[in-house]
Amino acid sequence: MSKGLRSLAISSWRAAVWVTIGLLAWAIAPAQSQTAVADPALARLEREIARLAEIAGGIVGVAALHLESGRRVSLNGGERFPMASTYKVPIAVQVLTKVDRGELTLDHMVALEPTDLSPGSGTLSDLFNKPGVMLSVRNLLELMLLISDNTATDVLLRLAGGAEAVTARMRELGIEGLRVDRPTKQVIVDWMGIAEPAPWSLERFQGLARAVALQDRQAARRFDADPRDTATPEAMVALLEQIYRGRALKRETTELLLDIMRRCRTGEARLKGMLPPGTEVAHKTGTIGGTTNDVGILTLPADAGHVAIAVFVKSSQKDVPTRERAIAEIARAIHDFFLFHPAPAR
Repeated sequence: MSKGLRSLAISSWRAAVWVTIGLLAWAIAPAQSQTAVADPALARLEREIARLAEIAGGIVGVAALHLESGRRVSLNGGERFPMASTYKVPIAVQVLTKVDRGELTLDHMVALEPTDLSPGSGTLSDLFNKPGVMLSVRNLLELMLLISDNTATDVLLRLAGGAEAVTARMRELGIEGLRVDRPTKQVIVDWMGIAEPAPWSLERFQGLARAVALQDRQAARRFDADPRDTATPEAMVALLEQIYRGRALKRETTELLLDIMRRCRTGEARLKGMLPPGTEVAHKTGTIGGTTNDVGILTLPADAGHVAIAVFVKSSQKDVPTRERAIAEIARAIHDFFLFHPAPAR
């Protein structure tokens, strides 16, 4: 082949390559642009969430996912927040995972000992302070999730294999931004800034708690900077999604967990506070110090779908009712948006 013909062939080949690349880019570009361009309606919702978050004071974290369409919004969604009692949801998942695997049964009876009694929310420490009381795993799950009983939680955490096992289960589910580290009694002891009595007893704890001066207790509450027992809003929503889709647990245990969460008796003024009467909410609350939380799954009316939502408040100096109003306002804004926009605009 002559030198001129060879040059012409090379030029033709290069031109063909560039034409092919151009055609591929043209074919791919519309799909890329459709996914890259932000939904302006979602952007407006995020701005409204940020505006409502100012009610709570402190720092507010929000993540919400419309489970049918996959659309999501967030505010400080990747920041860690103390879970407080919302960490009882991942504990329940690990306990029920052991049930699914045949390592534990719901009717397994557990004897409560005086050293099991934990301070804080719930009724077991008040009602069952004598040896000999026995409760089933199912009873303990209901107490933990319905009324946020701390004694039931710490017993279940032990049955779950400990905090490390709960966090390991989260990693198995692909959830990185959520960790469980301590039983509730240790969380409360650390938050109050007192030395844990050894051996543990509720009476010794109460005596130490009364002796802690207010200023010392406030100085000890470096709670928000502690990475232990924290989650990002996005990680908590990812867990709720795994539960809802039946990926975390088998069908029977998934329904058991959601049924108990639908009957949660705490936090009526939070996620549910401003929703239309009768709205189904499977949720779990959490409160300690400047932290006020609620996480759950909202069922929208008129077959508009479901929303997994986490609203965390930390470092707030405002009273709990004010923080709860912020959570309720945010939940209502998200509820109404996805009710009236159940699918992306075309």
